[in-house]
Amino acid sequence: MSIQSVDRAVEALEALASSGVASVGEMAERLDVHKSTASRILSSLAAHGLVEQRQAGGTYALGFGLVRLASAVTSRLDFSQIAQLLCDRVAEGLGLTANVAVLDDVHAVNVSQAVGDGILAARHYVGLRTPGHATSSGKMLLAHDDEAATRIRRRTLSAHTERTIITPTGLKEELERVCDQGWAASNEEWEKHTTAVAIPLHLPDGSVEAALTVTGPTHSLPPETFARTAAQLKEFATASGRWN
Repeated sequence: MSIQSVDRAVEALEALASSGVASVGEMAERLDVHKSTASRILSSLAAHGLVEQRQAGGTYALGFGLVRLASAVTSRLDFSQIAQLLCDRVAEGLGLTANVAVLDDVHAVNVSQAVGDGILAARHYVGLRTPGHATSSGKMLLAHDDEAATRIRRRTLSAHTERTIITPTGLKEELERVCDQGWAASNEEWEKHTTAVAIPLHLPDGSVEAALTVTGPTHSLPPETFARTAAQLKEFATASGRWN
């Protein structure tokens, strides 16, 4: 690649950082090049994950590949910033409310949130301490923390709906199922007419740092879509460059 091509690629990244999104035509105008040249630049950047195309023939935006590059510069990226970016991407991609949560004793605490298109009056979850035995994020985090799982089974489990698991044996079996399948779900167990799916956010050393969750009304996230949704969340998490 020529020095001029490198310069234009950097200019393209800076343009997207400034504008958020841009079409091929807009990028050609910004770089003062032909549309075919702008298309080649964006395609090359996309091949390396530095930009991503929102949909076929659509606009381009900065990609998660930049996060991976940044991680080589900083010893530890800011957790909250990456979590929020991940939520934003998931909410936009799936049209559901996305959250990242961490474990606090036997509860899941949401640290970031983004609301998907079409979700009206979404509940504000950030900072909310949610019941570990009744939420998808809580189940996922408990399933990867033996001490916390033991503690919660020794406590009285509150029934939030008629579907909430409230017996130690039932919860133990549920957490074992979560580990086996690699994802957790809450099927109207915390709130009626609301479902959720969670996956673990693994660090490179294999430890679980947090859980990524999507939540929606049952008609938007029915049980038969849980496994497929979990697979989609896994793709988003892997693309973040921080988790796998």
